[in-house]
Amino acid sequence: MHYTKVAIEQLDSIQRLKIINAVSGVKPANLIGTVSSSGVTNLGVFNSVFHLGSNPPLQGFILRPTGEVPRHTYENLLQNGQYTINHIHNGIIEQAHYTSAKFKAEVSEFRECGLTEEYIDGFEAPFVKESHLKMGMYFKEAIPIELNDTWLIIGEIQHLVLPPEVFGEEDDVDLAAIDTVGISGLNTYYSLKKLRRFPYARVSEVPNFEKNQTE
Repeated sequence: MHYTKVAIEQLDSIQRLKIINAVSGVKPANLIGTVSSSGVTNLGVFNSVFHLGSNPPLQGFILRPTGEVPRHTYENLLQNGQYTINHIHNGIIEQAHYTSAKFKAEVSEFRECGLTEEYIDGFEAPFVKESHLKMGMYFKEAIPIELNDTWLIIGEIQHLVLPPEVFGEEDDVDLAAIDTVGISGLNTYYSLKKLRRFPYARVSEVPNFEKNQTE
């Protein structure tokens, strides 16, 4: 099928949301944990976390518009400047998915969805105990994206918690080893499988693909 810009705009809003959210490919599946100034913990699924830099260690994610719909994650991280990013793995997909329901601010998704709060001394935001790879973040900057009224949230890693078995060849991080999953669209989850590892790419070591194609 071929969708023009006009055809995309004419799609039913839910159908358009499902298609456009999926066509960028499988995205990382994470739970972001925060706590309000009154001590109520919050947890939500995000598929937009991405690497911004290693020195300093920065991660970004996208928040949808904060207008009429309450965004408890955004409100909480502005209040205390801390949040956690927790990988979703195959064993907690169902619990993680239902944190996306629109719970009231005074209700904790941890409790309602059967996940466990975990804390590190001196850090206020809750980690997900069941997650295998988790990051404690300090909020650094919120950049407005005027095209669709979203926000790019930038944070710096303060705590990185991961098991020894995640390290593969030459200390590469092998996410398949800890059963991390990905998301496509709004509600479809995919497992990760390590296919192949290549060396660091150098011009002098690029294979002769043209020769291989003519043989």
